[in-house]
Amino acid sequence: RCVVLRFLKSPPNQTKTSEEILHHLQNIVDFGKHVMKQFFGENYVHHGEIIQLPLDFVRQLCLKIQPERPESRCDKDMDTLSGYAMCLPNLTRLQTYRFVEHRPILCIEIKPKCGFIPFSSHVSQEIKHKVCRYCMHQHLKVANGKWKRPSKYCPLDLFSGNKQRMHFALKSLLQEAQNNLKIFKNGELIYGCKDDQDCVSDWNELARHLKPFFFPSNGLVSGPHCTRTIVKELIHVITMALLSSTDACRAGDMKTIPISQGRSYCEASAFNKELVRNGKHKLDSSGLPRGCLLYKTLQAQMLDMLGIEGLYPLYSRVEQYLEEFPDERSTLQIDGPYNEAFYEKLLDLSTEDDGTVAFALTKVQQYRIAMTAKDCSIMIALSPCLQDECSEKRPVVLTSKSRFTFSVSVLDLDLKPYDSIPHQYELDGKIVNYYLKNVQAKDDPVMSSLFKENEDCTLVLHKV
Repeated sequence: RCVVLRFLKSPPNQTKTSEEILHHLQNIVDFGKHVMKQFFGENYVHHGEIIQLPLDFVRQLCLKIQPERPESRCDKDMDTLSGYAMCLPNLTRLQTYRFVEHRPILCIEIKPKCGFIPFSSHVSQEIKHKVCRYCMHQHLKVANGKWKRPSKYCPLDLFSGNKQRMHFALKSLLQEAQNNLKIFKNGELIYGCKDDQDCVSDWNELARHLKPFFFPSNGLVSGPHCTRTIVKELIHVITMALLSSTDACRAGDMKTIPISQGRSYCEASAFNKELVRNGKHKLDSSGLPRGCLLYKTLQAQMLDMLGIEGLYPLYSRVEQYLEEFPDERSTLQIDGPYNEAFYEKLLDLSTEDDGTVAFALTKVQQYRIAMTAKDCSIMIALSPCLQDECSEKRPVVLTSKSRFTFSVSVLDLDLKPYDSIPHQYELDGKIVNYYLKNVQAKDDPVMSSLFKENEDCTLVLHKV
């Protein structure tokens, strides 16, 4: 059985006791088991279990993997003193059933990010009702030197359910992976960023790895046409897997938030700009199948009903209460335990503020869940299967020359820290202000007025 060991990491000057580490790991397991499984469904979430290992083994392991850790992650030390770790399934492998291990396995990891435009009345800048957070943040990240160029990927295209838009989004991710897409072959990273600046999009090299999966008979000649064909097949497979759903993966009793509340497109999307250039002003919004993982992810993200601007005053209300009654922090379950009672409190979707601490805390906890869903990763594991091996119980996706059995999982589901809310509020302001000052101000106002949802085209006259 192939498993993954996960150890806690912390800054060098913030060493925790063994009891604190055990408590932290137990919180992570409980949160996945009692909360996130309710949102995503039994088959998608793998919460793992806590194990204790010999300290000598942990230290040797740490020495072995230290040279392999990305430079950007080395500001934190791996816990080698407690011996506690989380044991998780290797999600680069198929999860739905036992399969012949010698078969080659392909795995695509996607971090889709936030898939909706804020619909809250608390939004102070109109641009936030038009351009998604991801597209705005790209420009600030490039300015700060995190990435060399902005990606054409827009999460709203991926979450649209429209195959044309989804294909464009996935192609954009493949062109500029950043840390939002990785591809593994038999558990080994073959495509994507190993570190922030280490991003090389070599499609020909990728096609060489993928050719045996998509064209096993080797009938396709090499060259640009071969590369384009293989990438197209890959995008098709990812799209079909993302849109797949099974009854076995039903979520819990969470009431759904009408996705129609949010705008279905982002004005900054390169796909939408291309539509405008071609004289088209109406997008086909196909919508996501209710059972698919993207739909469930979007539902969890939309628990952010007030936006950070509406949420921050409620966070301040909770903080003020905790200053007066610090012992209430554990009663309010801010730091756990993350059990069924914690989940039950999340089910209240009302937005009418009654002025109580209870209302404020519910919205804060829902926001933390939403932020977790906005930063999760989706793992799609694929393995070739022969026609006679593919029973009705196994999900299968077909390509022109191959068929794959697959599993879809979600990871990176640690609850976002309560104390990170002030940082999120500050960052939101920086992202929006930078975009307004450096990007929108340079855009052609005639172009932006052309593309408005459900509005007549307006002729704009300028003095000459």
